Amino acid sequence: MTLIRIGGVAALICAATYLVGFVLLMTLLAPLGYGTTDIDASAVLGFNAVRPGVLTAWNSTIYVLNALALIVLVVALSEWLASQTPGWASVTREIGLVWAALVLGAGMIANVALVRAAHLHAADPAAAEVLWTTLHAVELGLGGGNEIAGAVWIGCVSLAGRVGESLGRLVIYLGLLTGLGGLLTVVPAFGDAAGAVFGLGAIAWFLAIGFQLFGARESKGI
Repeated sequence: MTLIRIGGVAALICAATYLVGFVLLMTLLAPLGYGTTDIDASAVLGFNAVRPGVLTAWNSTIYVLNALALIVLVVALSEWLASQTPGWASVTREIGLVWAALVLGAGMIANVALVRAAHLHAADPAAAEVLWTTLHAVELGLGGGNEIAGAVWIGCVSLAGRVGESLGRLVIYLGLLTGLGGLLTVVPAFGDAAGAVFGLGAIAWFLAIGFQLFGARESKGI
């Protein structure tokens, strides 16, 4: 299997991690306030104590697995774009790897925060809540609370695909819309809505680009 087709599989994995994240966010984790500014640290730590491993598995899926698949996709897309727009390909590769590093870092911090807070929770619940809230803020700053790096990467890939005519129209327009949604996550008034646009748009974009790369002709493969 060529790198390009492996990149297609990686894109589908990225879509799956987002989908799993959204499903749990809207169901099992909804009472905790995950994904909103009203997240309840006490409820999070109580949930983690009753159901240990669930939040760790969730973090590992939406952050760690996503980041590892993203690295493969970034490199594959850079190779795909290089034949038509080598300059843009280099830009997308660098931005994409930065985003993957931020996502991976967010996941590792999220899991460490749960472990450290869980150890402290039995002896001092208030201190555990402060610790988890602080580390959660770092997590959000890296990759969960704003989507600047991801928005810029998806937008740049889509623009490069438009310039070099190397990506389909669906991929391009979905990417531009998703990128715009991600950029708007820095505006407090649009935060939650923009985050939803970015997340749902990213699922559709990863699926679209995954199918395009996986179905690429061998002559285009690397």
